[in-house]
Amino acid sequence: MLLSRAHGMKITVIGTGYVGLVTGACLAEMGNHVVCLDVDARKIDILNSGGIPIHEPGLLEIVRSNAAAGRLEFTTDVARSVAHGTLQFIAVGTPPDEDGSADLQYVLAAARSIGRLMTDYKVIIDKSTVPVGTADKVRAAVADELAQRGHSGMAFSVVSNPEFLKEGAAVADFTRPDRVVVGVDEGDDRAAMLMRSLYAPFIRNRDRLLVMDIKSAEFTKYAANAMLATRISFMNELSRLAEVMGADIEAVRIGIGSDPRIGTHFLYAGAGYGGSCFPKDVKALARTAAENGLPSQMMAAVEAVNDAQKQVLARKVASVYGEDWRGKTFAVWGLAFKPNTDDMREAPSRVLLAELVRRGAQVRAYDPVAAEEAARVLALDLGCAPEQAGITLVNSATEALSGADALIIVTEWKEFRTPDFEALASALRDRRIFDGRNLYEPALMRDSGLHYLSIGRPAC
Repeated sequence: MLLSRAHGMKITVIGTGYVGLVTGACLAEMGNHVVCLDVDARKIDILNSGGIPIHEPGLLEIVRSNAAAGRLEFTTDVARSVAHGTLQFIAVGTPPDEDGSADLQYVLAAARSIGRLMTDYKVIIDKSTVPVGTADKVRAAVADELAQRGHSGMAFSVVSNPEFLKEGAAVADFTRPDRVVVGVDEGDDRAAMLMRSLYAPFIRNRDRLLVMDIKSAEFTKYAANAMLATRISFMNELSRLAEVMGADIEAVRIGIGSDPRIGTHFLYAGAGYGGSCFPKDVKALARTAAENGLPSQMMAAVEAVNDAQKQVLARKVASVYGEDWRGKTFAVWGLAFKPNTDDMREAPSRVLLAELVRRGAQVRAYDPVAAEEAARVLALDLGCAPEQAGITLVNSATEALSGADALIIVTEWKEFRTPDFEALASALRDRRIFDGRNLYEPALMRDSGLHYLSIGRPAC
């Protein structure tokens, strides 16, 4: 049963990307009155017309129902947004700068807007992934704006509340969190109480709220993503050795994952990680370490292994077809960096497609939801429309196979898991699959008459 607006908190969320939109929608779902602000009028128009600018399972329904109930609003009006919420979430982008550090210009611009326009107490919450020490910069930016207005005595709090959302499962992660990290200044009981009240409906069956100092909260986010990225690169490096030694990395994964000290998550070998978080957060943590006189050999290795792993599928294709792929047509299944999203940022498919084009191949590519975004980013990558470079984006997995010599699997969408293998073998001229996600059992591929090359397992 949703709380009425009268009983909810007034919240402003600055930024309507993955983090901001999920945060705003899920907080509204619990009866709060949320105003989402974005300077991108196109995004706000999409949201106000009943759509969402991203693909995230379950999010559209929550946005529509709470907008219809009047609990969730979208605007480009900065003054109205600052006036609305006692809690001001900053959920804007922090893209990597040229040196790998996080670019804080959008975070600090949001902070300055709050300081310039606030007229009463605000809790300013860093939801964006930001380096250690960002809260100090936010506090200074707000204080400077207040001082310029002659309101140096106006009270405000700065809080760190990093997100731990997985694209494709963000709604579930927000509404059923395994932990909620809140960083507050020592003695700031008012901000701590408001944050505890805000998250109480999400953690009623067990207290998962972890209150700590602000710098530790900021560091926790980077440490978590760096650990997950490290596990992926570790398994990818082992997969190369497994191939040389004749071992099966899938059997190894099960063997080590059965140890409760290790666990099963993020131990899958593949074509490399991508997305908006791991690549930039590994870079940013490495940059932070260097700035503090402690260069991170570990983060450098994680990044280097991942960069190399994004070439693994192209290397496997070259091992079969040589260096010149002119006259060959490849079906590609999966373009987004992971299933259940249309996010193409740092996607391994982009590295593969660039190499296919460079070597003269024709490509027929399919992704269940990322085709539109893929067309946009590939045009930027290639300097021309994908079709001009020999890449045809098609509407089904079956259509991608038409006229193809071989199939390359890049993203593990569920619809790729149990195809008709006899039909697959008949459709591919060379009866060959390069599987970047280890979706199939080699013995089954052999019995189906398919030549199968996967990651860290013997070829068949």
